[in-house]
Amino acid sequence: MAKERRRAVLELLQRPGNTRCADCGAPDPDWASYTLGVFICLSCSGIHRNIPQVSKVKSVRLDAWDEAQVEFLASHGNDAARARFESKVPSFYYRPTPSDCQLLREQWIRAKYERQEFIYPEKQEPYSAGYREGFLWKRGRDNGQFLSRKFVLTEREGALKYFNRNDAKEPKAVMKIEHLNATFQPAKIGHPHGLQVTYLKDNSTRNIFIYHEDGKEIVDWFNALRAARFHYLQVAFPGASDADLVPKLSRNYLKEGYMEKTGPKQTEGFRKRWFTMDDRRLMYFKDPLDAFARGEVFIGSKESGYTVLHGFPPSTQGHHWPHGITIVTPDRKFLFACETESDQREWVAAFQKAVDRPMLPQEYAVEAHFKHKP
Repeated sequence: MAKERRRAVLELLQRPGNTRCADCGAPDPDWASYTLGVFICLSCSGIHRNIPQVSKVKSVRLDAWDEAQVEFLASHGNDAARARFESKVPSFYYRPTPSDCQLLREQWIRAKYERQEFIYPEKQEPYSAGYREGFLWKRGRDNGQFLSRKFVLTEREGALKYFNRNDAKEPKAVMKIEHLNATFQPAKIGHPHGLQVTYLKDNSTRNIFIYHEDGKEIVDWFNALRAARFHYLQVAFPGASDADLVPKLSRNYLKEGYMEKTGPKQTEGFRKRWFTMDDRRLMYFKDPLDAFARGEVFIGSKESGYTVLHGFPPSTQGHHWPHGITIVTPDRKFLFACETESDQREWVAAFQKAVDRPMLPQEYAVEAHFKHKP
């Protein structure tokens, strides 16, 4: 009898909608919540375990199932749960994937089932109001210490501002929503709630690193920034659909890590730098947590004369790491060295992705700026 019930649960897994995790979309979920009626992956099952008042989980393959639990799963399932718990998810709200950090997945699961934010839209006020202010821990540019700073996001002004003192009349920085990006970077920042915000100042990228002790608070900030970007883009591109705009709200970096680089004449030695590939901008920093890049390289498309090559030109010297990459641009060659072959392969793939993608009209303006940089 127990075997039959387990077999019945395994059969339910094959139903459309149940073949991927109900929360993050990972394939082949092998856990189930028998109080919510959903099939979930191992990673998300750990989060469900932390909210036992809402969700109780079992292994599909290893645990024993009773008749009532099997019937409950059969009459519910992932599609039914989605129809109920995700009926009013705002377009701008970030839906995590299997590769996203623990915090994003945890807050999505709590928002859905525990707080039921997507059944009752009034609960979405903290990130959909168009205005938000509060205190966040911000990393100091020069000393690396995190200090409490007041932040204000105002959609009406199209800006995120922060103030160095509570009584300060003028903000220390004004970051235009138009050029803002936010991405969770817990490992880099050294805090599970660490968020990196980048913006353009004088057409160069600036970074700030922030966190809040409360996970809900920092994810609400993240979604408030996405909401502000969404409403800005709706005005900027009046004919665009939500589906066109959502991918532009915030982006994760294509690749980050250490490489060595040399100067334009390729006569000086190679130096180790931290690189970040953000869309078509390849930036390099002395330290991963620097406020601004030492330099940026624009990577255009093959139609515009950009090529990525494995290895170095024959005469290259001065590199410590053995695995070379050459990026050929219309004006010059850039040489980089990777420590391992797998690093080289991943970087080449990231560069190739940019080179293979035709350039958008606005990217030609960015390219022109890079060419005329002093």
